[in-house]
Amino acid sequence: MTSHRKFRNEPQAVRAARKFAVQQLSDYAPEHLDTVELLVSELAGNCVRHTNSDFEVSISGDRHRIRISVSDRGAGTPHVQHVDTDAVSGRGLALVEMLSSSWGVRGSRLPRGGKAVWFVLELDDQRARSRMVA
Repeated sequence: MTSHRKFRNEPQAVRAARKFAVQQLSDYAPEHLDTVELLVSELAGNCVRHTNSDFEVSISGDRHRIRISVSDRGAGTPHVQHVDTDAVSGRGLALVEMLSSSWGVRGSRLPRGGKAVWFVLELDDQRARSRMVA
C-alpha cells in the first residue's frame, strides 16, 4: 500500500495530514495509529512552522512496517534539539527519534531544493512495539 497527498502550508493542514495518515492506515493496530498520528502531527507542524512551502505526506506499509515521509521545499536540515524541561516546543524530532524504529532526513535532488523527513515503524520489532505502548 502506498499513498501520497499534498497539503497547503497552513495550520489546519496539520490536522488534515494526521487524519489522512490514520485513514490510510486504518487496518493497523490502534497503538500503531496513535504513534503515526503523533509523529505525522509533529512533522507536518514543523513544515508549517519552519517553511513557507506546501508539504507532502507519503505513506507506505505492509504487515511488517509502516514508512512515512513528510517533504517540503524549505531550506535547512532538521535536527534533534535538546531543550530545557520547561520549554514549550522543540521536542518534535526527539519524539520521532524515540518512538520510531528508524528515521532520517533526505535532501531533495530537485533544483528547487527541499527535504524529506521520514520515519519507519517496524511492526515485528519488539523493541519498537514496547516503545510505542509506553
